[in-house]
Amino acid sequence: MTPAATTPEHSPLGKTVSYRDTYDPSLLFPIARQLKRQEIGLDEATLPFSGVDIWTGYELSWLNARGKPQVAIAEFRIPAESPNLIESKSFKLYLNSFNQTRLESVEVLQQRLTADLSQAAGVPVSVSLLLPAQFASLQMAELAGESLDELDIEVAHYAPCPEVLRADPAELVSETLCSHLLKSNCLVTGQPDWGSVQISYRGPRIERESLLRYLIGFRQHNEFHEQCVERIFADVLRQCQPQQLTVYARYTRRGGLDINPFRTNCGAVAGPNLRTARQ
Repeated sequence: MTPAATTPEHSPLGKTVSYRDTYDPSLLFPIARQLKRQEIGLDEATLPFSGVDIWTGYELSWLNARGKPQVAIAEFRIPAESPNLIESKSFKLYLNSFNQTRLESVEVLQQRLTADLSQAAGVPVSVSLLLPAQFASLQMAELAGESLDELDIEVAHYAPCPEVLRADPAELVSETLCSHLLKSNCLVTGQPDWGSVQISYRGPRIERESLLRYLIGFRQHNEFHEQCVERIFADVLRQCQPQQLTVYARYTRRGGLDINPFRTNCGAVAGPNLRTARQ
């Protein structure tokens, strides 16, 4: 695949495609993270964060060796330091290509998923499969933190504006804030992406009204989930200068997939993949 072919306009997004139901790893479409990171002033060699993109696949099915359908829920963890993200429609098409594919065992399926996704992302990807006997163990939880959503603010502009962010350097705090009002749009199709976001930090107290106004500013912004979270991280880090910062967003599923980017500069680790009520 040539570098030009890894840009969003070459992806299957917004295009009519034929759904294939037999295994085809060529359907995966990687997109280089570098260009968007350059746009927000991030240097690939010295990223200000580590993290992971946690994907949940709810529509995974295949055939066993005797042709009987099998189902599972899959969790994929793609490291933030990977050179590529994977475009979500291509991810869906790839997973659907297992629908009529016979596999000897669940272990073979997991090995194929791991190998294919790792090749597309450019680094090792973690794959976990939850079988129907384990479905009852699934739990739900909302993002922890104090909600910003009841603040009575006026909003006039719906574009990311880091200049609205305010912090008081005279008051140092450690707190976790959250909002369910995050909305952005697909970079290519403009389809809405709905999410909840959690911001944990230690440093100058962030003015909550300014943070909520900033987050609502993504409402008409076109960017992929992972890119929005990295933009939020970079803007809060520059404007508010916290010593420690973690940004975690959980987006509602589309096409049987949800994407949940996690970025941090304090060594925090993304916890269990607990879906929220809207997911």
